Amino acid sequence: MSEAFPAVAWHVSTRSNSNGGSCVEAGPVLDGSGRVAVRDSKDRAAATLVYPAGGWMAFVDGVKGGEFAP
Repeated sequence: MSEAFPAVAWHVSTRSNSNGGSCVEAGPVLDGSGRVAVRDSKDRAAATLVYPAGGWMAFVDGVKGGEFAP
C-alpha cells in the first residue's frame, strides 16, 4: 500500500514566466521533517523530487554563488 504524499506549501519560481518557459515550483513539506519538494509546474502530475533541508540549502547557496553558471 502506498502512503499519501504529505502537503507542500508550493511556491512558483520568480524566474518562471507565463509564456510557457521553464517553470518550477518548490516548497517545504508540511510534515515537520524540514524537507523541500520540487516539481514541474507545467506537469504537476509528474514526479516530485524531495530533498533534505540541508541539501536544498546547499543547492540554493550554490546557485546564488554562481557555481552552476555556464
